[in-house]
Amino acid sequence: MYLKKLSTFKIFVKLRFYKLSQKFVTGTIKTLIADKGFGFITVEGQEKDLFFHSNSLVDVLFADLKQGDAVSFETEESPKGLNAVNVKRVTAEAAA
Repeated sequence: MYLKKLSTFKIFVKLRFYKLSQKFVTGTIKTLIADKGFGFITVEGQEKDLFFHSNSLVDVLFADLKQGDAVSFETEESPKGLNAVNVKRVTAEAAA
């Protein structure tokens, strides 16, 4: 009985962390690996860059992105850490 409650608590904590990790964030494209279709996003205040795949892009083509572009995205937990999903380029008009 105790183990079942403990397992339920662990699941609850993981789900809670997952929901907290899905907040909307902005960052800057740091690196693009065009031949592989992925890249990394730098977020101010975080030491680790976030991975994103071209399948995670919304309303923008991978070929149209360039290093230094501002993007907004959500995060998703994966076995290797947080990934950026629903990545959108932030235009100058949207930022103003």
